[in-house]
Amino acid sequence: MELLPTVWFIAIAALWIVYLLLEGFDLGVGMLLLFSTRSDKQRRLMLNAIGPVWDGNEVWLITAGAATFAAFPFWYASLFSALYIPLTIVLVSLIFRAVAIEYRGKGSSDTWRMWWDRALGLGSLGSAFGIGAALALTTTGLPIDANGDRVGGAFAWFTPYAVLGGLAVVGFSLVHASVFLGLKTDGEVRARARNFVVHWSPVALLPIVAWVLIIQFQHGTVITWALVVVAVVAVVFAWISARAGREGWAFVGIAAFLLAGASSIFAAVYPVVLPSTLNPAFDLTISNAASGEYTLGVMTVVAGFGLPLVFLYQGWTYWVFRNRLSEHHLPEAHTVKPAVAPPVSAR
Repeated sequence: MELLPTVWFIAIAALWIVYLLLEGFDLGVGMLLLFSTRSDKQRRLMLNAIGPVWDGNEVWLITAGAATFAAFPFWYASLFSALYIPLTIVLVSLIFRAVAIEYRGKGSSDTWRMWWDRALGLGSLGSAFGIGAALALTTTGLPIDANGDRVGGAFAWFTPYAVLGGLAVVGFSLVHASVFLGLKTDGEVRARARNFVVHWSPVALLPIVAWVLIIQFQHGTVITWALVVVAVVAVVFAWISARAGREGWAFVGIAAFLLAGASSIFAAVYPVVLPSTLNPAFDLTISNAASGEYTLGVMTVVAGFGLPLVFLYQGWTYWVFRNRLSEHHLPEAHTVKPAVAPPVSAR
């Protein structure tokens, strides 16, 4: 076993899992704005629940991409060059999402807020679907040749596996967001979130369950199947806890479900980082896609200092903003008058 490439394979898998765990409920809240409520104050409450943390959660997407680029440059080059279109969709969606969060409260009309809510919801949907498609193709394969180049047209990536992965992350994000809102809010938003988890989570989680099982039937080992069992127990525990109104335990359960399920996928495909659907001989592995030992060694030292600081900072942020929110915490929507009157000529 090659030690440093294996360490960084595990590290990158962990970074993606942390990203889905933290950003998943942010994306889900954005999507829930499209259909979960018609009350502006309830939508504001949902946004305030993620307000202190959503931008910090996106750090893990950048970290996962940067770590892949540095540790496995051939994996990064083949994957990103083959997925120009879905990754562009993800980038544009993230931009729309961020702008919508910042601009939504800058206008006072219902029409203004409605369109920014739609931009936030669709941006969250596009981001979740694109990231899910990319991760699914990382584990199921792309048509790459011996040089790591994509074979086929611009939409060669658009396969049933890509759709399955996209739906998997979308469905998980919706359930994860509902569990999070049940934990962080009170009143009708909390009740609606609990109702969604109890009634719709078995359907919404079907794509991610199918993804896990497909990988296990293709590459599973005793260890990875054991992780699948843990994931099943965790998601059942989360559902029972949500039904009983124990949102904290439900959040722990859904987090354990993601951790065990995603770990089973990454562990099953190891040591392959990007399979080729043309010929298994063209697969990218931790051996032929990794950087040199010196680069990986320096990265390990830097990460050993940097990542704990990021975890500490984010942990502190979540602790500070740990209390529940309800509608009575929010002031009524109002128009802010400018502090300086416009020039007479502009009146």
